[in-house]
Amino acid sequence: MELDNTTYNDLSIFQHEEEFSIFHRLNFTRTVEGREWLLKFFKNPFSELRQIQETQHIIRTIHSNLEQWPMTITNGTVMVIERFYDSNIDAMPGANMLNALTYKMFHAADFSLVRYSLSHFADFARGMHQLIELFDDSNTPVLIRSYLHRAKDLLNKKELVELRQLAPGAKLNLTQTIYFGAYVRDHFKSAVFELINIYGRFDAWYSMAIAMQQFGLSFPEFVVQEQPLIDAQQLYHILLPVPVAYDVQMSKESNFVFLTGANMAGKSTFIKAVGSSVFLAHLGMGVPAKSMRLTIFDGLLSNINVVDNIVKGESYFFNEVQRIRNTIVKINDGRKWLVLIDELFKGTNVQDAMKCSYTVIQGLIKIKSALFILSTHLYEIGEDLRKYPNISFRYFETTVNGDQLHFSYQLKEGVSNDRLGYLILKREKVVELLERL
Repeated sequence: MELDNTTYNDLSIFQHEEEFSIFHRLNFTRTVEGREWLLKFFKNPFSELRQIQETQHIIRTIHSNLEQWPMTITNGTVMVIERFYDSNIDAMPGANMLNALTYKMFHAADFSLVRYSLSHFADFARGMHQLIELFDDSNTPVLIRSYLHRAKDLLNKKELVELRQLAPGAKLNLTQTIYFGAYVRDHFKSAVFELINIYGRFDAWYSMAIAMQQFGLSFPEFVVQEQPLIDAQQLYHILLPVPVAYDVQMSKESNFVFLTGANMAGKSTFIKAVGSSVFLAHLGMGVPAKSMRLTIFDGLLSNINVVDNIVKGESYFFNEVQRIRNTIVKINDGRKWLVLIDELFKGTNVQDAMKCSYTVIQGLIKIKSALFILSTHLYEIGEDLRKYPNISFRYFETTVNGDQLHFSYQLKEGVSNDRLGYLILKREKVVELLERL
């Protein structure tokens, strides 16, 4: 599925502030290599059903074996192994007592480093062997078996079998240190880095399975049909600590949601919840919903956090127009797209914004191969849009009690008529401050 950098940013898939990043929230990897693989998965959501279902099968399999997952491989283990090969260690002699004593005497620092590193090599070999045994089953997904078959071949060396069979934590004697040290130094380098890469992929899948468990995510069901579809029950935003859930139905007959409501009522959160859930579904992960049915989408585009560009001399409104222009060009290709637009044309006056928004909506609804969610404060154009049967009208209600606002965050049918800007200004004592000037 295609996403551009703007959409990744708009949906908070990646953020410098980790508490606002979906990737950070779902990252339970134990190694740097695992994190890099998970990052690669997030940057390359699938566009084929076969790939998605294969990943779902992998995550299900790992999820059902989380209690048996080997914990001997940690980021520290991998770091020690990698640094071992970066260190400038003097060559080790043949593994007999005299050579071992001589090496320890004249190369004490190197000897200590070798013995220390070998304990981590042993832990790594044990952990990989545990993975191989854990998933040695004909029902295991083919991709898991193929990687572990390769790992088994790489580990099937006499020296490595002997090393992993040593008691965990056992201190190697002099000859063992030279014997195993010479082997891993001179004959195991390329193999161990390939194994680390294999484990990194498993670590990323493990992270996805842990995220499923931690957040109670559910696997979506993909529907094969020509027209795009989203049908979700109790869907919510993954980043919210206490979320409010929504039911969302979008199809060929109702492919455009015209969303209204006051500031802070929940419009942006709803839009991002739908977008991020569709994104997670295309990773092969579970989604934050009780249930979800959807088609494969070819792309996901958003227009949420548009900014001006002082250096280029481009105004906010100009960049809004360019983003819409680029969106129209991209989605007019017959493929399935999900398009998310939050507060269109904020960078111009109300009358101009109404005319521009109405024109854009009239054009977008002609594209039947895409689903659209558009939020706006321009409630007035809603009446003129009712003549289009494929537009559904939803709003978030706000109730007022004195100067207090109450947001239910419940999605309702219709168009909002809330005008709360002045009330918020007054509630926050801005009017009072101005009157004192």
